[in-house]
Amino acid sequence: MRSKEIEEYKSKLSLSQRQKEILIGLILGDGHLERLYTPILGRLKVEHSYKQKEYVDWIYEEFRNWIRSKPKSKRKKVWNKTYLNYGFITYGHRLLGEFQEKFYRKRKKIIPNDLEKDITPLGLAIWYMDDGSIKSRKHKGLFLNTQGFREDDVKRLQEVLKVKFGISSTTRKEKNGKQIYLGGKSGEKFIALIKPHIISSMKYKIPRVLRLTELPKE
Repeated sequence: MRSKEIEEYKSKLSLSQRQKEILIGLILGDGHLERLYTPILGRLKVEHSYKQKEYVDWIYEEFRNWIRSKPKSKRKKVWNKTYLNYGFITYGHRLLGEFQEKFYRKRKKIIPNDLEKDITPLGLAIWYMDDGSIKSRKHKGLFLNTQGFREDDVKRLQEVLKVKFGISSTTRKEKNGKQIYLGGKSGEKFIALIKPHIISSMKYKIPRVLRLTELPKE
């Protein structure tokens, strides 16, 4: 499309409720919202290891109307090692700019005070697929890798999990920040909430002992 046609197309774009929920999960995880220029425009950048191609393709399909080009692979060199990554970038848009304004301060992610209102089990699932991990194959414990957030924002995330979903958590200190840890019953409850939304290529992130469990009864 020509630039005039692109701008006309973008003016008609809107985020569905499902896209908003997925977007929030991506922001909490590895997704990145870039701020472009004034008037405030933002665009979503999704990039993972090529090993996660199926997951990136799934996200692409969810945001297909927001993306001009299909996901692409590219080589990235870090400390003399070359990695193959895979991802895409959306159109720049004021609606994504609003999310960028809400979730970023000075290009660093923050947790807004009203996250509890907007986060859903689907959003939790995206967050976990993006940036979660199991403790081991033998345990129910899960980690949410929140090391990139400030300590007060990690606490806010813990409060949201507790107040909205009844999920208690602790933290573990790492060199670059704190992880949220969900053990025992908390791990069970979290997995029961997100399991319907976990795509097949990401099922390895569900502890083996929890793959057949249901939501614990109160």
